[in-house]
Amino acid sequence: MLLLDYDGTLAPFGEKRDRAFPYAGMVERLERLISSTSTRTVIITGRAINHIKPLLKLKKLPEIWGSHGWEHLSREGHYTLKAISPAFREQLEKARSFMVSQGWQEYLEEKPASMAVHFRGVDTDLALAIKIKILSHWRQMAVRYPLLISIFDGGLELRLPGINKGNVVREILKSESDKVVTAYLGDDSTDEDAFQALPSDALGILVRSEWRPTAASAWIQTPEELLDFFDRWLSAEESHD
Repeated sequence: MLLLDYDGTLAPFGEKRDRAFPYAGMVERLERLISSTSTRTVIITGRAINHIKPLLKLKKLPEIWGSHGWEHLSREGHYTLKAISPAFREQLEKARSFMVSQGWQEYLEEKPASMAVHFRGVDTDLALAIKIKILSHWRQMAVRYPLLISIFDGGLELRLPGINKGNVVREILKSESDKVVTAYLGDDSTDEDAFQALPSDALGILVRSEWRPTAASAWIQTPEELLDFFDRWLSAEESHD
């Protein structure tokens, strides 16, 4: 079983988030894995599912968990969204309205259970000024409601509590045999929940050009070592078959 983050893992970061396509050579490898009967390939991403689908450029989509686990698209194409209370929807709308009132909607990415603000390509001083104001507003909101504020590479995110990538990993593992060989590949702080949810015999792999402290048990760099990992996985599949 191969569990995969998207941004920063399968695809490089860029200034335009709607152009974050997979690394060269990645689509071909994913196509082979998705068509395999030996590996369950799952993408677990902070992106909304409808945002990531056109970026993958795959003939057939794998199983996808989007919005940190609030959304699920089965391999057969069945879509589900976990229930979100009206109170939390109201808080997300207030956060969106604040962004619009400040004229910052161009930096905003809306998702079913969160909203992200992206600063890649924005002047450093401007980005810092906006970030300070947004964090101040979000922290005031979080005093009354248990909203989560996370900082990721190039931005901020306001999320609803209760679901994260770790929950997704645990839910997936429940549906599999204890003997299944499992690896999770991810790059940023939201993937730490997933790394920590893995059993001791699974492989958590940090995918980054530079190492950072992590609960993962291995580290590979992009893109060469990442592609080599997929080639080795596919080779092991063929040997097993």
